[in-house]
Amino acid sequence: MALTPAPDPQLVLLRHGETPWSVSRQHTGRTDVPLTAAGEEQARTAGRALAAYDFAAVYTSPLVRARRTAELAGYPDAVVDENLAEWDYGPVDGRTSAEVSEIIGHEFQVFDDGVRVLPPDPKRSDGRPGELLEEVHARAQAVVARAEQTLDRGGHVLLVAHSHLLRVLVTAWLDIDPRLGARFELGTATISMLGYGHGLRTVEGWNVPPAP
Repeated sequence: MALTPAPDPQLVLLRHGETPWSVSRQHTGRTDVPLTAAGEEQARTAGRALAAYDFAAVYTSPLVRARRTAELAGYPDAVVDENLAEWDYGPVDGRTSAEVSEIIGHEFQVFDDGVRVLPPDPKRSDGRPGELLEEVHARAQAVVARAEQTLDRGGHVLLVAHSHLLRVLVTAWLDIDPRLGARFELGTATISMLGYGHGLRTVEGWNVPPAP
């Protein structure tokens, strides 16, 4: 089912399709995991849902799962924006929340605990310590600022990226505490719409599955 664009400019978010690690619930940061066959079909379905939009600008994360989603959704010329890359999880990359919880002795909540609850591991992410939430938030703010240059001229903008990055981005859009990104669940290949109402930045749709 195609979505109907709003008359006013919208910032539309598309999370990448399913990957092997999204199925196994492993944190997937900078590890370049490809889409599954199901994920590729999800991307095509998302493209059909977005077909009514005439985007003035389309940006994608540099990671292959997002770039492939953009391509299959019908946007092969999406501009790569490094700021749309997923949260660099450092030593948490490739681990599940349950695994990290067992190591640290309490339930792991990435938006509260961050990823530096574990020491840098040279076997994961080349030993990088991982990003602070504040650093991810700063990148998200830069994406919003770039998108608003087009939105202010009346054009719709599409961003193809990742769960946690987009959940931080909605907090940047709403100008609220980035830790509240924990409250915005986001499934694979789902579509969300951000816009304006009564002079305020608003959420006009969130975590919408692209119906076949």
